[in-house]
Amino acid sequence: MRATLVLTVKNEAAFLLEWLAHHRACGFTDVLAFSNDCSDGTAEMLDRLAELGRVKHIRNDGPHEEGPQWAALKQADRHDLVRQADWVLFADIDEFVNIHVGARRLPDLLGALPEADAITLTWRLFGNAGVVAFADRPVTESFTRAAPATLGWPWRAQMFKTLHRPAQFRKLGVHRPKSPAPGSQARWFDGSGREMAPGQRIFSDYRQDNYRLVQLNHYALGAMESYLVKCDRGRANREASAFDMGYWIERNLCEIEDRSIAALDISPYLAELHADSVLGALHRQGVAWRKARFATLMRQEPWRGLFGRLMMAGSSRALGPAEAALIQQHRLQD
Repeated sequence: MRATLVLTVKNEAAFLLEWLAHHRACGFTDVLAFSNDCSDGTAEMLDRLAELGRVKHIRNDGPHEEGPQWAALKQADRHDLVRQADWVLFADIDEFVNIHVGARRLPDLLGALPEADAITLTWRLFGNAGVVAFADRPVTESFTRAAPATLGWPWRAQMFKTLHRPAQFRKLGVHRPKSPAPGSQARWFDGSGREMAPGQRIFSDYRQDNYRLVQLNHYALGAMESYLVKCDRGRANREASAFDMGYWIERNLCEIEDRSIAALDISPYLAELHADSVLGALHRQGVAWRKARFATLMRQEPWRGLFGRLMMAGSSRALGPAEAALIQQHRLQD
């Protein structure tokens, strides 16, 4: 079985090796990585990984009319690592597949859903939980407080990415594949094993537990220092930044402790990557770059103001159904 991850990255050298080690341990066989306009050594790290046969790296420097992410997906549609794969998933560097069955690897998930052509991996948002300083330690160890399994609001907490058979679709999408192949009758299942109608939505039903077989751990915020660097970088699907306190508040959900991802041992894979002298040096360079970039941003008042607001704000609280109804009722009147 060949399972391909498609990744787009900019200035993520400090996090790349953990992400790769995790998904290698999880059972993905190939990575198709696109880098755009990196200044922290990410592109050079991917070049080295390509030399070692760990990834296929394509430089995707801009400008891009639709944003770098969409430009990368259009190229990925035509790439052999996608077209010849049995399964494909487009995932970001802050998204980690967390399987809850068997040995917690991809074959175990697929064995639990043998009739599936597409499986929705619903986000489980992991909040900041008061972590101020960026530190060079695994993201999955640093952030263990998450959103509850069911909630009423925010709706963005229940978005998903789709693990799918590329033979059934002609185009990749950010959250779900597009353009079913002629004659395709793809069967969709959610992360708890329930069959779904194909539909066009990109959100799971927030009223039910969607994580019994698999979830997508989404570390959207990270440390407060790192969040400023993320804001400075901008969004992957458009050039301009859309990060602000609203983005932070809607994702800083810390109500449940969830350490389930630690059951997958990635240490041999991570140690092997760090043992390479080139990768190890580039990782350290990426860590130093991130700390220096934060210091540079903090010389400007707007960034200091945002950082102060992050420190003032506590963890967010997911709204229940009754509270969410107060918001949703007005939408119905539009």
